[in-house]
Amino acid sequence: MATKTISLDEEAYERLKARKKEGESFSETVKRLAGERSWNEVAGILSEEEATGLESAIEEGRTRSKERSNRLTAELDEARSTVVLVGPSTE
Repeated sequence: MATKTISLDEEAYERLKARKKEGESFSETVKRLAGERSWNEVAGILSEEEATGLESAIEEGRTRSKERSNRLTAELDEARSTVVLVGPSTE
């Protein structure tokens, strides 16, 4: 695997070193902290029941978000169509 060299100031290095787990390379530490996970790392974390519940909750959230987006779009369209431009007063 190709590698890249990066520079860290002392404070950044010490923070990274403090988060490094025993037996873990700095590359693995950076990937873990950056949120990149392989399927091997996450497999088995949730039970089948928990995974199903999570999938349902995500789908419900997406549905509510889409419904809200559609409602707000309709309200905005309605507001745009009812805007009345008023000229300067002649009084």
